Amino acid sequence: MKQFAIFSILSVVLHFSAVAQGTVMVGGEAMYPTKDIVDNAANSADHTTLVEAVKAAGLVSTLKGKGPFTVFAPINDAFENLPEGTVAALLKPENKGTLTSVLTYHVVAGRWDAKSIKKAIQKGGGKAVLATVNGGSLTAMMNGPMNIVLSDTNGMVANITTYDVRQSNGIIHVIDRVLMP
Repeated sequence: MKQFAIFSILSVVLHFSAVAQGTVMVGGEAMYPTKDIVDNAANSADHTTLVEAVKAAGLVSTLKGKGPFTVFAPINDAFENLPEGTVAALLKPENKGTLTSVLTYHVVAGRWDAKSIKKAIQKGGGKAVLATVNGGSLTAMMNGPMNIVLSDTNGMVANITTYDVRQSNGIIHVIDRVLMP
């Protein structure tokens, strides 16, 4: 029981230490602004499917690169909510091109924090079109006074659930749906 109490106290201390360093907790782990997108995402229990897909698509070196990139990172549940067999099919080597297209559809060049996205939405009269790295576009809109949502070209909508996870080479926003080009 004493070990559990010590572990609990240590966990709380580490959590507050991470918060003091400007980190955000994602998937039960601190995301350090001194680490790159891949290194942080690999530590998130909520992004194991995304990390597996990034590896299968051969995008690790790109997302570890200088950037800056803004990544709208779907959680594991978002992948699980795709039609049955979709993830398994995308992870097959013969579908690498399609997988790469889906993943790069979630990436925008530059550092787009929530403030920048909101400003673009206001400037655009309620919508902002963000050009994705794969050549497509996502439409950002407000859903209430605080929540930004993204719409893909098929009209599917994802909520940003965690904003402004700063990385050494960009920003991650956690989303609740996989968007399709």
